[in-house]
Amino acid sequence: MIRNYLKIAFRNLTKNKAYSFINIGGLAVGMAVAMMIGLWIYDELSFNKYHQNYDRIAKLVQSATVNGDFGVGEYMPLPLANTLKTDFSDDFDYVVLSSWTREHILAYDDRKMTKMGNFLSPEAPDMFSLKMLKGTRAGLKDPSSILLSESVAEALFGQADPLGKIVKIDNKMDVKITGVYEDLPYNTEFREMMFIAPWDLYLSSEPWIRDNGGWDNNSFQILAQIAPKSDFETITNKIKNLRVIHVPESAYVKPEVFLHPMSRWHLYGEWDKSGNAEGRVQYVWLFGIIGVAVLLLACINFMNLSTARSEKRAKEVGIRKAVGSVRIQLISQFLSESLLVVAVAFLLALGLMLLTLPYFNEVADKKLVFPWNEPIFWLTSLGFSLFTGLIAGSYPALYLSSFQPVKVLKGTFRVGRFASLPRQVLVVVQFTVSVTLIIGTIIVMRQIQHAKNRPIGYDRNGLITIAMNTPELFGRYNVLRRELMETGAVTEMATSSSPTTKLGSRQIGFDWEGKDPGLRAQLGIMAISHDFGKTVGWQFVDGRDFSRDFSTDSSGLVLNETAVRYMGLKDPVGKIIKWNGKPYQVLGVIQDMVMDSPFEPVYQTAFLLDYNWASVIDIRLNPTLSASESLGKIEAVFRKINPGSPFDYKFTDQQYGLKFAAEERIGTIASVFAVLAIFISCLGLFGLASFIAEQRTKEMGVRKVLGASMIDLWALLSKDFVVLVIIAFFIAAPVAYYFLTGWLQSYEYRTRISWWIFAVSGLGALVITLLTVSYQSIKAALVNPVKSLRSE
Repeated sequence: MIRNYLKIAFRNLTKNKAYSFINIGGLAVGMAVAMMIGLWIYDELSFNKYHQNYDRIAKLVQSATVNGDFGVGEYMPLPLANTLKTDFSDDFDYVVLSSWTREHILAYDDRKMTKMGNFLSPEAPDMFSLKMLKGTRAGLKDPSSILLSESVAEALFGQADPLGKIVKIDNKMDVKITGVYEDLPYNTEFREMMFIAPWDLYLSSEPWIRDNGGWDNNSFQILAQIAPKSDFETITNKIKNLRVIHVPESAYVKPEVFLHPMSRWHLYGEWDKSGNAEGRVQYVWLFGIIGVAVLLLACINFMNLSTARSEKRAKEVGIRKAVGSVRIQLISQFLSESLLVVAVAFLLALGLMLLTLPYFNEVADKKLVFPWNEPIFWLTSLGFSLFTGLIAGSYPALYLSSFQPVKVLKGTFRVGRFASLPRQVLVVVQFTVSVTLIIGTIIVMRQIQHAKNRPIGYDRNGLITIAMNTPELFGRYNVLRRELMETGAVTEMATSSSPTTKLGSRQIGFDWEGKDPGLRAQLGIMAISHDFGKTVGWQFVDGRDFSRDFSTDSSGLVLNETAVRYMGLKDPVGKIIKWNGKPYQVLGVIQDMVMDSPFEPVYQTAFLLDYNWASVIDIRLNPTLSASESLGKIEAVFRKINPGSPFDYKFTDQQYGLKFAAEERIGTIASVFAVLAIFISCLGLFGLASFIAEQRTKEMGVRKVLGASMIDLWALLSKDFVVLVIIAFFIAAPVAYYFLTGWLQSYEYRTRISWWIFAVSGLGALVITLLTVSYQSIKAALVNPVKSLRSE
């Protein structure tokens, strides 16, 4: 029986090739999108699960309320780690001190490379459950050791055994390789950590830590693994007041220490001003809804075309019922056709996935692979396909099997004036989804462009930065500057404590005349050298820049406009500002420089003259020379002065562009899905238009004989679809406005939702609809009435 059902289903599909193409093609695209999104969501939900005890690992985080503003930060005081180890030893398996993962130089003989790495407590490899390929996790107990990732070990030593070899970190630390671990997967927070060195080595190489390692210095990261019988909430309640206990004056800002579980790092890694955790989880929900919506559009196409062609199969149903078929057999027949369509569509969807997965990975910044060997994937896909086939075929099966054979065979069967109503509702649903996606895509792109067009207060074009990772670069500023300027490839050069694309330090302890006694002032601090302003091209609105002609400038400050407003200063130039008791004179005020997120307000910042904080070299390239020529000359100087390091540089405009990466990915993915949604909707619309044109062939012939023009006939066939799209627009517009207004609220610096966005989206959907149905409408209108009125 089943074989017979499938044989009939196959014949019906091959007999109606256009109908089959629309159904199978639409379903295949919808299923491919849904499966792709499913892989993406699975990857997001499985983030950090590589670590065996990820459900017991956490980072120490503290929240505080400063001047009425709630904030959360991962920067912790160094003594907190020892307190947790000694006073709360029963609650923790491991407490790990960590530097921040950043670029370091690794060198072995004449091989030098820049890699991301970290300095961690010896327990870290056990806590992260690193898979050791050579050596042991206990290797970090040697304070002069290092663990390398597999890829770094291969890059440095090829196929040779790296164990016991001596490498140099940043040209100042000789360490012995005690282990090689498997590269961490892409869906873990520590994927960039290409080597691990001991925390004690970091302490010995950075003497500033010993002098600034008190409870009031939040400069470090602390990770922990709780004991099996403990829970995060209980431990948080025990430790939340440790900062206030050890730094009583901090009670003013009410700092609370808490554990942020690793299972929530990726999806709930941000906090709003009310203290509610948020983050990428909103995108998981967004893409999940889009995946379901796109698949729904494909199923709607199947339902629409199946029910629209019901009259074509009415006699078939009547005859089968007359010869004894019961309704359940007819339902089984139509469901088998549906399942056959889904099976073919699923195979085609697999092919589409394989073709588009590399592109999707590039756009989404993922490394998804097709799960050939995952039984869960195939079981899920089988259930998914079965469910889709039953849902897509249920309504046609129930509808077609309900026909009464007497009426059908007597020729008195009529589908009724409201038979097309379900199809019209489904078309409205399709275009509601499509128009909503169009509006959403436009607003996301406008938000990105709005931030890109924001004045940033300096000239990032032709500006490069070079990290000062080696001791050879410190204390040689004047020599380096002179030789670089002599090459002609550089117009200006300076040093700074952080690049212009990141404000690296925020400090308290400021006081000035007229300051509100209740204000706990906090300013961003950037230490710079002379000529920094000329190098980056900042713009003064008042006062002057630092100058070598004034030795007193070492006790001077340059403020940005936000700092002046924040401090309430009138005529700020010449005013005295004290920082931890030391007086500084305001030399000038510059336009705000966007150094952090371009979507957020500029932070109040002070610039001071200090060469000792230098960590970055800023260089302005000569615009009259090509970039490659200039970089070649600059590299020669660096190899001469710093021969032990590779020449690594970053273009500031590229680094600034990375700040838009997340939003651009979302915008690109959303636009692709919007196009696919419209494509699927248009497939269904094309099929419906084809059916209706065929159904009204004789009517068109009569109207042409009575004098109707082609334009009249085109308008007659198109107006019903136009009305449906207009209804969809008036549903989609308020829905899109509501959700996108909420999304934009997460950005302080945001675009406005203008009326023209809705107008363009609605007009675009209308034009697409007309283009889709016009082919069939014009084709029907051009048919010779002699042929269309010829008797059957």
